[in-house]
Amino acid sequence: QVQLVESGGGLVQAGGSLRLSCVASVTYFSIETMGWFRQAPGKQREVVATIANSGLATYADSVKGRFTIVRDIAGSTMYLQMSSLKPEDTAVYYCNAEARERAWFPLREYWGQGTPVTVSS
Repeated sequence: QVQLVESGGGLVQAGGSLRLSCVASVTYFSIETMGWFRQAPGKQREVVATIANSGLATYADSVKGRFTIVRDIAGSTMYLQMSSLKPEDTAVYYCNAEARERAWFPLREYWGQGTPVTVSS
């Protein structure tokens, strides 16, 4: 089982910073990749950033240079450090993890409940 819990969302003014956290509770499964997604009102869910076990990170063009994803493997915690926030960053942010029980099994996706972020102008 994989359970993900996000926290750290809130209200911040444009240009400000915020750090989101995702705590993963895992039994029997091993997480290989984690990431952050977001969904704004009336918009489809989009990927924000991902990070693999190797530490390789990817970012959406819209957040590159402003957001940083960090994964604490020992603590099973992932962070999203957001800076220079813009009103268009307003969305519900979701923690995502890909995990599997065995190395030869296909990866499965897991999601947290989401934490809202509102950036005012």
